[in-house]
Amino acid sequence: MEARRLAVRVGTDALEDWAGVLPVGEVLVFPRETPYARALATGHTQLLDSVDTYTSERLVASGGGDARIEELLRVASFAVVPIQLRGTAVGFVVCSRGKDRGPFSPGDIAAVEWLAARAAIALDNARRYERERRTALAIRGSLLPGTVREAEGCRIAHGCLPAGQGNIIGGDWFDVLRRPGDRVSLVVGDAMGHGPESAVAMIQLRTAVRTLAGLDIPPADLVRRLDALASDTPGASFATCIYAEWDPRQHTCTLVGAGHPPPLLRGPDGRTAPVALASPGLPLGLGTGSYEATVLTVPEPALLVLYSDGLVESRDADIDHEITRLARALDTAAAEPVTDGQDPLQSLCGRLLDTPSATTGADDRTLLLAELTPAKD
Repeated sequence: MEARRLAVRVGTDALEDWAGVLPVGEVLVFPRETPYARALATGHTQLLDSVDTYTSERLVASGGGDARIEELLRVASFAVVPIQLRGTAVGFVVCSRGKDRGPFSPGDIAAVEWLAARAAIALDNARRYERERRTALAIRGSLLPGTVREAEGCRIAHGCLPAGQGNIIGGDWFDVLRRPGDRVSLVVGDAMGHGPESAVAMIQLRTAVRTLAGLDIPPADLVRRLDALASDTPGASFATCIYAEWDPRQHTCTLVGAGHPPPLLRGPDGRTAPVALASPGLPLGLGTGSYEATVLTVPEPALLVLYSDGLVESRDADIDHEITRLARALDTAAAEPVTDGQDPLQSLCGRLLDTPSATTGADDRTLLLAELTPAKD
């Protein structure tokens, strides 16, 4: 049987350094006849009046002549209490009491067993947290828009600041897709809520956008079909998105909104402003199919900014005010020199994500920047 030592405490004050003799993290192998193996096999506390032979020999051999080992082995009572998790013993707590004190009483053993039960709960919670954290990281990693960083007439930068400590799975998603004729599609969306349901919804919506874009249908038709799909997808109702299609040859950027905050556009004059969409559109999944395209003519290089509501939505501030604040923050950040050696566009993206705002940080903050450069005639 193998076990890893997770913690050590020797003496009432625990001031001495026992790392050389009892290092935390050390993996030990226990034979079947030891009280440790019996405690795990039976699920019952093993109470002895001295340290077992195996432990004595192991400590003496590993002590390197440390005089404290002999004192450590002089005990009046030695107990191994199993830690049981959902009916299965997963570890144990080892306690000893020196000769200067009496042996463990039934009350002492009950207290250690209570401690072991609390440790089991903590371990179970830690396992669940770690499993959810790995799931969140895997899902978040799967939503990166691949290797598309630059296409004909378009340079891309993106970033996301997860809510909480990064273990909360939010509903934000984004993508960048190459299209025929040097076109590029960009999309940022948000499925309501957090947790597995919103994660499943956003993955389905992202996959649907990729599939529909492959059909090469007009942007408004694409969002209408996405709306129809969302109405039949659990958790996808009231999801929002903004879809953009950049055509450098035609010098046009076509935008379709579905209840999402409007994109920002920074023109050659160095001023950033929200794009006035022909229709903001209703969130996906309502089955209205009422979506209208806004076509912008972009004759000069410009910067298009798509973002999630985590950057602008707050209970304490008007969303229009926060959108204006984000636009001003972009102007300020764009005027600052890049000193960290990063790509200027990616550096700008990172600074915008870190910009203080009235938002509480309870939602993901997702940002997609597209530097649009019209093709020369």
